[in-house]
Amino acid sequence: MALQLQSSFSSSSTHSTPSSSSSFNHAYKYDVFISFRGEDTRYGFTGYLYEALSNKGIHAFTDDEELHKGNEITPSLLSSIQDSRIAIIVLSPNYASSSFCLDELVQILHCIKGNHRLVLPVFHNVDPSDVRHLKKSFGEAMAKHEERFKSDMNKVLKWKKALHRVAKLSGYHFKDGDGYEHKFIRNIVENISRKLRFVPLPVADYPVGLESRVPKVISLLEMDSSDRVHMVGIHGIGGIGKTTLALAVYNLIANNFEGVCFLENVRENSKKYGFVHLQNILLSKIIGKDEVHIVGVKEGTSQIQQRLRRKKVLLVLDDVDDCSQLQAVAGKHDWFGPGSRVIITTRDTHLLKCHGVRDTCEVHDLNKDDSFQLLIKKAFENDNVSPSYADVLNRAIAYASGHPLALEIIGSNLFGKEVQVWESALDHFEKHLDNKMHEILRVSFDSLGKVEQSVFLDIACCFKGYSLGEVTALLQAHYGSCMEYHIGVLVEKSLLKTDTWDGSVTMHDLIEDLGKEIDFEKSPETPGKRSRLWFYLDIVKVLEDNQGTSAVEIIYLEFPLFNSEEVKWDGKAFKEMKNLKTLIIRNGCFSKSPKHLPNSLRVLEWWRYPSEYFPYDFQPKELSILKLHDNHFLSSKFYSLFKVCAHNWRWWWRRLRSQVELNGEKGESGMMMGYKLGSLKVLELEICDSLKEIPDVSNLQNLEKLLFRRCSNLVRIHRSVGFLNKLKTLKATDCKMLRSFPPAIKLPSLERLILRGCSSLKYFPEIPEEMKNVKLVNLNKTSIKDLPCSFCNLSGLRRLEMIGDEMYKIPRVITMMPQLRNCKIGGEGNKWRRERPFRLDLLLKKAIYSNWIYGRFQNMNLSDDFFPIAVAWFPNVSSLSLSGNDFTVLPQCIQQFHLLRYLKVDACKHLREIRGIPPKLERFFAVNCKSLSLGGTNVLLNQEAHEGRITQFVMACSIIPRWFEQRCSGASISFWFRGTEFPDNALCVAILLKDYISVPVQVRLSVAISGNRVYSSVPMAVNVNQFFIFNLNLQTNHLTLEKGWNHMEVSYKVHDESGREVPSIEFFAKEIGVHVWKPKIIQDIRFTDPYKMTQLIMMMMMMMLSMVFSNHKKQPLLMETCIGLWTLLFLSHSFFE
Repeated sequence: MALQLQSSFSSSSTHSTPSSSSSFNHAYKYDVFISFRGEDTRYGFTGYLYEALSNKGIHAFTDDEELHKGNEITPSLLSSIQDSRIAIIVLSPNYASSSFCLDELVQILHCIKGNHRLVLPVFHNVDPSDVRHLKKSFGEAMAKHEERFKSDMNKVLKWKKALHRVAKLSGYHFKDGDGYEHKFIRNIVENISRKLRFVPLPVADYPVGLESRVPKVISLLEMDSSDRVHMVGIHGIGGIGKTTLALAVYNLIANNFEGVCFLENVRENSKKYGFVHLQNILLSKIIGKDEVHIVGVKEGTSQIQQRLRRKKVLLVLDDVDDCSQLQAVAGKHDWFGPGSRVIITTRDTHLLKCHGVRDTCEVHDLNKDDSFQLLIKKAFENDNVSPSYADVLNRAIAYASGHPLALEIIGSNLFGKEVQVWESALDHFEKHLDNKMHEILRVSFDSLGKVEQSVFLDIACCFKGYSLGEVTALLQAHYGSCMEYHIGVLVEKSLLKTDTWDGSVTMHDLIEDLGKEIDFEKSPETPGKRSRLWFYLDIVKVLEDNQGTSAVEIIYLEFPLFNSEEVKWDGKAFKEMKNLKTLIIRNGCFSKSPKHLPNSLRVLEWWRYPSEYFPYDFQPKELSILKLHDNHFLSSKFYSLFKVCAHNWRWWWRRLRSQVELNGEKGESGMMMGYKLGSLKVLELEICDSLKEIPDVSNLQNLEKLLFRRCSNLVRIHRSVGFLNKLKTLKATDCKMLRSFPPAIKLPSLERLILRGCSSLKYFPEIPEEMKNVKLVNLNKTSIKDLPCSFCNLSGLRRLEMIGDEMYKIPRVITMMPQLRNCKIGGEGNKWRRERPFRLDLLLKKAIYSNWIYGRFQNMNLSDDFFPIAVAWFPNVSSLSLSGNDFTVLPQCIQQFHLLRYLKVDACKHLREIRGIPPKLERFFAVNCKSLSLGGTNVLLNQEAHEGRITQFVMACSIIPRWFEQRCSGASISFWFRGTEFPDNALCVAILLKDYISVPVQVRLSVAISGNRVYSSVPMAVNVNQFFIFNLNLQTNHLTLEKGWNHMEVSYKVHDESGREVPSIEFFAKEIGVHVWKPKIIQDIRFTDPYKMTQLIMMMMMMMLSMVFSNHKKQPLLMETCIGLWTLLFLSHSFFE
């Protein structure tokens, strides 16, 4: 653990400079830095300006001649620029003739303007347009520089850009004869004095993590745009750092505005003192007059509009929670002058939308490195932390989950404490939120309506991690109405998120703890009196001791994995739970079956339900979701006790019919075992081995989802399943014995039909009427060989999958379906390949125009006739997978696939030559094409096929093309480049694997710049003896590159079929090569370490000097020779540098 702790510290230090965090609380050494051309204005205008500033108490810096000998900017001068709050550029007629002044200008724009501090140009006897367009003296000066610096035109280009940029800034104009120069200087000094009245606000004791967040907000503010008012929102959960971020941005950009105001705690202050109080503060801060006194809100809004509409202001509204607060102080954009900026921090994104704030920034959790930095700075006197704290620090980091306030609270409470105290405190925190954390986080909960509060607690206690669709369906069933709006409110309040990767509903761990604590507080001592039960020990106690009450509405019981504990109960625990609406039980073992189930149930999901039957008096009239799952049991001795009730479904229907006949109720629907299930919308049965038949379900007319998974003995599905008007999803997967399916289906609401893995199913049902809502049909791994003509009645079908051992032809009917976009058809192997090629031309002879964008025709015996026809029939296709077919060439006509980006022709054993390449092709795979020779792939190996686009080509090859300027054996290669940027698509990589291994492997490529990973590919499964070309799309925007040499390393790893990394990569790796497309921003590239060269030259110089000084009197000729060689080495090294 000590090593892990140390690595965390070291990695943190590599990602931020020592001054980066302190820069947000920076105290500047100089108020003003003055840049000027000495021979023009030193003893005139600039001298008077400097004196006037000094007399006003403004600490100004001027670069005296003695500070710069020659033309280089010294470190002390650069430090002075960096330590100045404001820069004044005195642009006089001869300013551009000095290369030193131009270098100084570039540095000022980079250090001061680049950090959003104020730069004021003074155009002294020059016209701004001459500066911007390089006319008159500025044009003449630049022409001379171009002649002088022919070998370094990049420098001249930087100067031109700097002059153009400074000329566009708002500044001051003065020409002799325009007025008194001393009045002009006085105006400048007064303006500077007003700017310097702004005192930066304290940001945070330890402003960790702001280096990446601040630039994002500033980019949204569009500081270069001065013609309009711009509003930006910063949102996130309570305590996440919204105010800290706003303060940091405010301090950095405040000098660019005529007036600034940071209104803190808007939510709290508006409730305590009212809106008028906020309006008075805003006007007095910006106008600078104490006599501002507003008595009414309407008067305040009118005053703000009248007094500020011509001023360029910066306004920060912190912690806003109601639209009325915004209406009172920043109602519309036109209340403020052009160039104004308004920053709003809030927990509610809906508030931002309502106010028309489009540009927003969400504040996320701190990463692990920043979390370590913040915790250590708050908890210890210095960074020298004993390794004995490693475990508790990692535990604290995991608990806080990147929440800055939680880290600060933990660190402050445990400052200077022993490890044992840390462990005890963390035990407490994991059970109960700290009071301050609870108070801050609860603000968002208290702002919710009653229904939203209930929904929040449901998700926090029971449904976190479910998909959004599942949560919506469960809550709709539980409440009996649609809950999408209420879920949306929680998202807008920053209490809930949906994961963009898998669509799951998530929330911060501390928010989850808050929800559980709020629900727990309702009955801390008696779980049976709470409305939600989620902790399995509490639930087991309630069930075994019969402690349930009518207060319980949700039970979510999920036993820990591998827990073989049996619930020893009498089966009567549910009797008193008369309001239980949702019951979900997973992985549990019960000694008895339930003798009662509440009729109030709307959701019932029970894995390993411990009986063949439900209780006799169970009549759930409002049951909406029923899921019965049966997994393998942990202990075989319980096997006979657990059978899913679906085991005896046929008995249910016989009971129903006999009951109906007995009671004379033949016309009544929805009765099953005496139960009324007319409200049922979802029926799901999984691994029900005893289930052989799905009986008549005609009474379940509200059913929307019907799913069967891995029911190994299911043989027949009743024809009534084909006539459920509201059914949207019909899914039977891996039911290998299923042979009898409804012969015809009429399902007007159906959207998805999935029969994947039903290997005994041979026929697809007829579609007698149009079913336009079906978007997906999946028949993979079935025995269906063809489709009926009525299949075209699925007029809205977008995606069809028919991949299986018996698929060897394309069904004719799909050529008559214009909406089909994605089609995967083909065999999985060569088992059913025929000797005679499949005649696609005959199939498509009468076909209509196709809009397919994805086609998969594998092992279909396609011949060389395929491509000319396919080009005409698939004009919009972007992806084609044609593995295992019989064509011999990829003809030139494939260049007519103008949108094709992906082409796969693996295992085409007759393929000999590739003659054409689609113009937008990015990914190409020709693995295990045994007849494909090196000459047959020349078109893919050309440099032009990869330049200017992102590519990934995999094929058989024996050498790396010569245009890869650097090649070496093994699995890694590196080089050095100079430049502060590296274009994302400037690197091309070639990989060659050895040719005497025939086992399948996975290759994963990665690229790093100075230790920071900028690219990592997904593992690619291939056979060895393959050649790869990647023209990569690197992600370098987040990196700050050095002006000197930057090291780039390209490497790859090999994994076996199970995904494990192969330790002996030399067994597979043969050669690797790189090629760099060299744009202007990359100044130089070397494939040998330039720093080692520097060390070698310095060592040789020192050896020569030692020889000279020890023998210079006896051998003067030796001294002259050594000095000459020393000079030659120095000059040659400088040239190459």
